[in-house]
Amino acid sequence: MSTDTKFVHLAWQMDEPMLKNVRYKMGSDPSGKVSRIFGVHDEDSGLAQRGAFIINPAGILVGMEVNHLDIGRNSNELLRRLQANIYKAGHPEEVCPARWQPGEKTMKPAPEYVGRAEESYVKTYSKG
Repeated sequence: MSTDTKFVHLAWQMDEPMLKNVRYKMGSDPSGKVSRIFGVHDEDSGLAQRGAFIINPAGILVGMEVNHLDIGRNSNELLRRLQANIYKAGHPEEVCPARWQPGEKTMKPAPEYVGRAEESYVKTYSKG
């Protein structure tokens, strides 16, 4: 969703190779109402900062990333975070480490991991 109109979104999708395969409608917020709700509206320019928000089915914000207008987002990382949140919904006693990928093992929080999560994860869950 952006403060651009639906016509600008259509032009972007037609001209930008990275958007050619997008199969969902891009949300248009030209009034800035939604971007204000999420706290990413820049009043001076009338534009929205680059934000990504993960909201679970209960309506709870479980992840967010906000970048300045001139910094793009990494869709692979956003997808990884979304997949981690989906996994966590079914496994609330576990944590997904920073570089966790779907199918990899997770960790259970423990006091001995404080300050040593990377070492503990590699030692305990290395696939090699």
